[in-house]
Amino acid sequence: MIRVLIADDQQLVRMGLRMLCDSADDMVVAGEAADGRQAVELAGRLAPDVVLMDLRMPGLDGTAATERTLAARPETRVLALTTFGDDDHLYPALAAGACGFLLKSAPPGELLDAVRRAAAGETPFSREILGRLVERAVSARPETDPGDLTPRERQVLALVAAGLTNQEIAARLHLGVTTVKTHVAALLAKTHCPNRIRLAVFAVRAGLGPG
Repeated sequence: MIRVLIADDQQLVRMGLRMLCDSADDMVVAGEAADGRQAVELAGRLAPDVVLMDLRMPGLDGTAATERTLAARPETRVLALTTFGDDDHLYPALAAGACGFLLKSAPPGELLDAVRRAAAGETPFSREILGRLVERAVSARPETDPGDLTPRERQVLALVAAGLTNQEIAARLHLGVTTVKTHVAALLAKTHCPNRIRLAVFAVRAGLGPG
C-alpha cells in the first residue's frame, strides 16, 4: 500500500486529491498539510512513501519544504505539483530533490500513475513540463559533451529527452523493458545525472534530444 501525504494550501485541491487517491486500491492518504511547515512536520511523523507537494504555499513554500523533508527522510519521494505558469519554481524544486513534476491539470489516471511510478523509484513528469525545462536549460547553458556512449545508449537518451517512458522506449526500439532500464541506469551513471529529468536536459544540451 502506497502511503501518500497531500500538501496544498487550497482545501478544495486537497479534497480532490484525497478522493482521487482514496479511489485507488493500492493507495492510502496518510495525512494532509496546508502549508510547507506542516508538510515537513507530517512527513517526518507519518513517514509517507510519496508526498504530493504544491510548490506555491504561504510561509514555507514547496521547494523549501521538499529540501527539508528529504534532508530529514531521504527515502521519501516528493512529487511536485505545478501550474502551467510555474516555471520559476521548477529548477529550484528539482535542485531540492523533487523526483518528478506533474501539472495540476493532469488527468486523474496520469496523476495516479505518477504516484505509483514515484513510489517505485521512477521519475514521473508531464511532458509539457519536461519540454519547458529542456528549452530553458538549452537557452541558458552551454552544450555538454555526451562522452563515451554507445550508439544504443544515444538512441535511448534521445527518447528519454523526448519524454518517453521505459515502456514506450522499449516498444520504439523493439527492446525489453528490463533492457531499457539497464540502459537508463548506465546513462545516469555515465553522465552523473541524479535523475531522469536531469538526464533529459543533459541530452538536449549535448545535441541528442528533440529540438
